[in-house]
Formats: sequence, structure tokens, C-alpha cells
Amino acid sequence: MMASFGHGTRRHPRSRGRKWSRAGTDRATLGLIGVICAVAGFFVLGIILGPAAIVCGWLAMGRTWAGSRPATAVVALVLGAIDTLLAIIWLAGAATPGNGMLF
Repeated sequence: MMASFGHGTRRHPRSRGRKWSRAGTDRATLGLIGVICAVAGFFVLGIILGPAAIVCGWLAMGRTWAGSRPATAVVALVLGAIDTLLAIIWLAGAATPGNGMLF
């Protein structure tokens, strides 16, 4: 019979197939990944790892400025912004003429 066709998930749309907490471990993991990217970005590939840390920090904060924010998310966001800014300054300084290559 097709009596329940189309109404099987109306009451509990996400009850099946989701085994993890939506707010806990995912945001904590994203914050930790963002901090790792930001710290590694100070040493290598800052122009890539800095924005990656910013994105991870923003997603770990829940894509909003309101409410409580985990400390790792804020650290990832701030360090990623500093890392990106330093990488842009370094690239701008390396692109200037007469940077010591020949003279």
C-alpha cells in the first residue's frame, strides 16, 4: 500500500542516519583544525593556510558573531587573519623592484 508515501520523515526528518552531535564535536574539530592551519601557516604556505584557518574558525563559530564562541574558533580566526595579512605584506614586498636580486 502507498498510504504513507511521502510522509515517512515528516515528524523526525533527521532521526535516521545521523549518529553524532551537531553542535559539539564538529565545531570543536573545525576549531582545532583552524588553529593547526594558522600555526603552520606562520612557517609555510601562509597565503593558503591563513584563509583556510579563517574559514575553519568561522565555521567553528557557527557562522555568526552572536552568542558564545569557542576559544579555539576565535584563536583560529584571529591567527588566520594575522597569517594572511603577513603573507600579503610579504608577497607585496617580494614583488617590489630592486629587492636585492641583482644589485
